[in-house]
Amino acid sequence: MTAKKLLAALSLLLPLASYAQSISPAQIEQFKQLPRAQQEALARQYGVDLDSVMGGRNNSARRPENIQIVEPVSSISDEEREKARAEKQQEDEEAEKNGGLKPYGYDLFAGSPTTFAPVTEIPVPANYTLGPGDVLRIQLWGKENQNLELPISRDGSISFPQSGPMSVAGLSFDEARQQIKKRVSEQYIGVEASVSLGELRSMRVFVLGEARNPGSYSVSSLSTITNALYVSGGIKQTGSLRNVQHKRDGKLLGTLDLYDLLMAGDSSEDSRLQPGDVVFIPSVGKRAGIDGEVYRPALYELNGENTLAELVEMAGGLTSQAYPQRINIERTNEDFLRIIAEADFTTSKGRQARIKAGDKVEIPSISDVTGQYVEVAGAATRTGKFAWMPGMRVSSLLQNLDADLMPTADKRYAAIVRTDQETDTISVLNLRLREAIRQKGGNEDLLLEEKDRILIFSDAGKVEGGEEGRNFTRESLFSPVLQRLKSQANPANPQQTIRISGPVRYPGEYPMPATRNLSDALFVAGGLKDSASLYQAEVARYDIDESGMGQTRIINVNLTDAMAGNTNLKLESRDKILIKSIPDFAKTRTVELKGEVRYPGQYTFRDGETLKEVLERAGGLTENAFPKGAVFSREKLRQLEAQRLREAEERLQGDLLGVQLEGDNFSGQSANRTQEVKDLLEEVQGSEPVGRLVIDLASVMTDPDYQSIRLQDGDTLTVPTIPQSVTVFGEVQFPTSHLHQAGLTVDDYLERSGGPTRQADESRVYVVKADGSVMLPEKSRWFGGRSQQLEPGDTVIMPIDVDRLNQLELWTNVSQIVYQIALGAAAVGNL
Repeated sequence: MTAKKLLAALSLLLPLASYAQSISPAQIEQFKQLPRAQQEALARQYGVDLDSVMGGRNNSARRPENIQIVEPVSSISDEEREKARAEKQQEDEEAEKNGGLKPYGYDLFAGSPTTFAPVTEIPVPANYTLGPGDVLRIQLWGKENQNLELPISRDGSISFPQSGPMSVAGLSFDEARQQIKKRVSEQYIGVEASVSLGELRSMRVFVLGEARNPGSYSVSSLSTITNALYVSGGIKQTGSLRNVQHKRDGKLLGTLDLYDLLMAGDSSEDSRLQPGDVVFIPSVGKRAGIDGEVYRPALYELNGENTLAELVEMAGGLTSQAYPQRINIERTNEDFLRIIAEADFTTSKGRQARIKAGDKVEIPSISDVTGQYVEVAGAATRTGKFAWMPGMRVSSLLQNLDADLMPTADKRYAAIVRTDQETDTISVLNLRLREAIRQKGGNEDLLLEEKDRILIFSDAGKVEGGEEGRNFTRESLFSPVLQRLKSQANPANPQQTIRISGPVRYPGEYPMPATRNLSDALFVAGGLKDSASLYQAEVARYDIDESGMGQTRIINVNLTDAMAGNTNLKLESRDKILIKSIPDFAKTRTVELKGEVRYPGQYTFRDGETLKEVLERAGGLTENAFPKGAVFSREKLRQLEAQRLREAEERLQGDLLGVQLEGDNFSGQSANRTQEVKDLLEEVQGSEPVGRLVIDLASVMTDPDYQSIRLQDGDTLTVPTIPQSVTVFGEVQFPTSHLHQAGLTVDDYLERSGGPTRQADESRVYVVKADGSVMLPEKSRWFGGRSQQLEPGDTVIMPIDVDRLNQLELWTNVSQIVYQIALGAAAVGNL
């Protein structure tokens, strides 16, 4: 230690001895910069507790922190993101050119590293070369106990306390350890030393060539070639994985074949780097692709002359589904044309076939299981192919209906699609599944043949929305079978299909049953519905007559006899079976009686039954009934009335637009007319159709000459109680109802409602009677001077004067419709 350094250290430590509690952080940091040996020597000399100065920690035992060589990447810039996107697009385009194959191995270094700090606590190799920046840890024990951390300075030496400097740079770690032990034994009597390597130095190396991010990088002194590749982001797909070069001072020290590391885990060529070393990645060499039944289909870089066996080995070998006897090799010949060669991989010659640059090898798969098998498909819990043995039956595969079938499966019926080994044609056998499983070995437990395919269908009654069983309908599973049956048909063997329609559970097209019986065909279609007629059915058959002309023949069938097997009818190709329904099966028609009926309610009536007959069944009318005011509504009339309202609304909307566009041509009356049209339009939009049919209920009940009212489904009869009022509607001052008084005329009731308004048309007043009929005025005077007396339940209508409103003649009819609907609704609502 020089005198200048000693004085600086004393200036730091003297305050520590006297004012240990008032040491500034700057003084502590300055003291920490001294070598460890000097810190300990000065602390002993001046009696200072070194641990208290260093913050309560024994710095000699402190574990060195990992050096973060590469700063974390907190975010990716837009430029880097665009660059990555462009590279990805280019790689996808290259893969598309090669049939979807991508180069092998480039994802080893995929991704951008956030940190790179190799573990420093691994055992240091004995041949590790020391250099400036490394720290040696020396533990002395015996007569004197000390822990020293001696950094190697820039001049390549370390400084021992109470001893001179010692040059260690350029020595191997083992050589430096031996020299240090020798010096300690010579200069410290009774003291032994243990030497280890502490913090490692960082060094700068270069990664150049086809690296994703070429440049210079600071790495740990223990770093290898692969560490440097990782720091640089890996190798681009244009770079070679098999010829990564390690250079020093312009000379090639060695190469690294990453295929050895990827495929065999061999890192023996992953040499350690020195400061200034260069990792150079040349362009990729020749490549060949391999696809098909191998475990790693990809493009592989060739290393010299490779054989087919070596390429298959690089691809992980053949899968169990590979067909090795006919391997296709697609290559470019001397005329730059793509040709296809074949190689038998089971022979030595085939395995030694040479692979050239640009070759694409296709390993085919076995087209199907060539051994003995049967297959189960559809709504079964275990589908797929199973080994076939002679004598195997259906119950050998499906032993329990609940365990082997899905809950949505149809447990009554299944189908067996059988392939003729000689002609390669198919046929379909019907399988009564429940009987086959329950009576193992019985007639329904059919013997299976090689390559039989058992189709298990779903039951529509058990399938709910979104369930898997919806995919196993008869239509979906039979579709490829029907297509095959149609394609294999010829004049000698007509198309073996039939079609069933009518009240069966699953109408549609089906394969011809092997028995050709009508009962079996209906069983395939799920059986008859309860609406099916058992007496009549039709079979439409297409025949060719003696002249060679096609014709359709209709065959009537007694379905009861056919189901019992008492008919000789056999189905033929393309037969169309029509099952007829029972006329008006389970069809119920009802009429609702409401109001003042002895026994009101919803009555079911027979075809042709009249309103009078149903009223008699209901006990007739009560004493409080008012038959003149009865409202009889019909659904068809309600629909017609709704249509009339829609038409009136559309026409009123057009008239409203016309009035608005016409402008004020009548001395300021345009705004009034516009508002009147709007009011009428709102009434139309707010009206609910009633569908009222005007009837005289009293005559219906008592007059035998009155036209009978034949009921229709949905009819409604509402009989109100005896009314006591007369209602006044329309353009009067106060539209309301008045208590009926004998002797009062139309004019009397109009006067009681305040008389007509300015918009009223007094010449067209009319009365709607309680039964819904309309009493119109005569051409001259109203009912002999409008003095006719009214009856309870009548309604007086004062219409609007449409003549003064500029061609809006529609309003009269519209207002009558609205009033009629309102009266009918009011009669129903008053009950």
